[in-house]
Amino acid sequence: MRIVIAEDNVLLREGISRLLTDAGHEIVAAVEDAGGLLSAVAGLHPDLAVVDVRMPPTFTDEGIRAATLIREQNPEVGVLVLSQYVEERYASELIAGGGGRFGYLLKDRVADVVDFLDAVEEVAGGGTVLDPEVVSQILVRSHKQDGLAGLTEREREVLEHMASGKSNSAIAGTLYLSAGAVEKHISSIFQKFGLSADTSENRRVLAVLRFLDN
Repeated sequence: MRIVIAEDNVLLREGISRLLTDAGHEIVAAVEDAGGLLSAVAGLHPDLAVVDVRMPPTFTDEGIRAATLIREQNPEVGVLVLSQYVEERYASELIAGGGGRFGYLLKDRVADVVDFLDAVEEVAGGGTVLDPEVVSQILVRSHKQDGLAGLTEREREVLEHMASGKSNSAIAGTLYLSAGAVEKHISSIFQKFGLSADTSENRRVLAVLRFLDN
């Protein structure tokens, strides 16, 4: 896999580069700011961009704005955003682009090499990966706003795991349910959200977006 890394911290940038190289991936560019990221993506056409949320010059939202632009202009490129802290607004902006090929992880997750590499593969392959801590905080907010009042407690749990990027089989293993039970819960979620089988977009993504918007 061909990867571009955008991270202003040189030690973290080099560490991620080494980790991904050791896993057999090719780092085609490692840059320190959003401008370098956008140029690298446009000129090198990578499979994946690993992007820090906060980069020079203001260290506010340069990374997320660049990530959003990549998703709009280069939808074939996966975008995996890394953040020091849980920042729900930035996660929501990224997700608002729709579709897959995106992820949002806390930087601490990089230390868990297996999970990080799995996230890289998932995003590059067209999937969605959200940090469990981000999902947890959004779930707390959704409970307060009661925007998901129509769901049962079990359906909320299933939807939370869907939002973190887990497959049906992974959800079944985590919640100690059968695969059939998980499918029934997901079908019920779709029905309650009004996502019929003929919905043109991916119903799973739309359900997660509904969850994150509450």
